[in-house]
Amino acid sequence: MLIDRRSAAALLASPFLARRALADDSVTDSAGRRIVPPTPAQRVFPAGPPAAIFLYTLAPDLLLGWPRAPSAYDKEFLLPEAAAKPELGRLTGRGDTVNLATLLAQKPDLIIDVGSTNRTSVDLAERVQTQTLIPYALLDGRFSGTVETYRLLGRMLGREERASTLAAWCEQGMKTIASRIDAIPEDQRPRVYYARGPRGLETGPGGSSNVETIEYLGARNVAGDTRGGLASVSVEQAVGWNPDVIVAIDPAFAADVRSDPAWAGVKAVSAGRVHLSPRAPFGWMDFPQSVNRMVGLWWLAKIFYPDKFPEDMRLITRDFYSLFYQVTPSDEQITRVLEGAG
Repeated sequence: MLIDRRSAAALLASPFLARRALADDSVTDSAGRRIVPPTPAQRVFPAGPPAAIFLYTLAPDLLLGWPRAPSAYDKEFLLPEAAAKPELGRLTGRGDTVNLATLLAQKPDLIIDVGSTNRTSVDLAERVQTQTLIPYALLDGRFSGTVETYRLLGRMLGREERASTLAAWCEQGMKTIASRIDAIPEDQRPRVYYARGPRGLETGPGGSSNVETIEYLGARNVAGDTRGGLASVSVEQAVGWNPDVIVAIDPAFAADVRSDPAWAGVKAVSAGRVHLSPRAPFGWMDFPQSVNRMVGLWWLAKIFYPDKFPEDMRLITRDFYSLFYQVTPSDEQITRVLEGAG
């Protein structure tokens, strides 16, 4: 990513940069970098899908657009004015599609990325910030960091009150769930296979961000000994693990596996414990890995430990969607969401 000197000079001369240069208030992002966000922020560019969701739930008016535009169905669960914002592409992750010319054309006054804060991410943020002179904040994308990420983003955007409300919902839910599962013996915790893709043969290895909520709940990830990012496995390997529960994100696999002779002997299949993750307007598992996983945590908890979680999932869904997505779904919409429509 390169920008010529003339463009950089023009940016330096812009009024918002002049105001920012005089600011003496700064925020330290999750990577320990000093960021001087604009006061107030008006045009925020999300570097990838997780950032877009955090930003939408906290300050939809500041969201410049989406890395990938919501589908017509997903828009039912989003504020119309935010849902209609354009598709901008992404700066980070697989399939990044934004170059600096495209980025600058949007005239953002802040870039945020929610995800990894490793050296590679820091290097990218520093390079983009140096070349564009736009502050670029890295925020912790780990599931366990959700509460603090909200609070930090709230400080950056001057939206502390709403950030505190959203963080409190997440924090209370995580504490409640953890307190109920802490004493469950190891042998009573389900062995879980997370199935991605139309054949269910892609999964999240132990410690990967794809299975953070499964592991937060103390369930035993059958692919736990596999390491790295997303892993491709064979049917024989998946069947050999013989999981008690299968969590799927592809409707085709969730429908077909129940009658597939190759999977017939698996405990989860014979016991009817194959569950299709809800996915509108955003997946409840890891697609993408953002705050959408919070409602998914309750859904998984009820699947793994039904005796410990008598709450009505319909009420939790309505509460979460109303607060975070700022649209209250109808009973019919909730039914479709819980059935995995999308």
